[in-house]
Amino acid sequence: MSDETREPLKRLFFALGCAPEQRKAIARWRSELRLRHGKPVPSENFHLTLLFLGAVEVAKIGEICSAVSLVQTPGALRVALDRVDAWRRAGALVLACEQPPPALLRLAYALEQAMLPFGLEEAPREFRPHLTLMREFREPVPESATPPEFFLRADRFALFESHKGRYRALAEWP
Repeated sequence: MSDETREPLKRLFFALGCAPEQRKAIARWRSELRLRHGKPVPSENFHLTLLFLGAVEVAKIGEICSAVSLVQTPGALRVALDRVDAWRRAGALVLACEQPPPALLRLAYALEQAMLPFGLEEAPREFRPHLTLMREFREPVPESATPPEFFLRADRFALFESHKGRYRALAEWP
């Protein structure tokens, strides 16, 4: 199939957004780590991914949104980001949850189930709630004078598009 006849694609994922004051606090905490390796994720891109969809045909976005509108949502979520971790295989430094709330796990699972008919992912990945601080990070977990203790509060989640290093919400659900 030639490039002219191929359906346009968007790189998509579902995520909980991060409030501006939370982004600032997390970015400040990250700067106190004095990291010299890796690429910092811009604070405006901070989010907690619920489900990564990958490259999706633009024509399917409406159907995806319709399927998600049937997902039972938990209402307001409060997620403690209270552990820093280095994921060597992924090359990421992340803030993670010591104990993910059951409502968050149920939401991620419900989204995964709603997306099954679309066949967007070959093999589902284990859901590990996290917020990425650094990419291309191959160092040990850095020492912190102040342990991470952030509470992400969300009463909605969104379908985001990733384009040229920027994230844009295409649709939101309460």
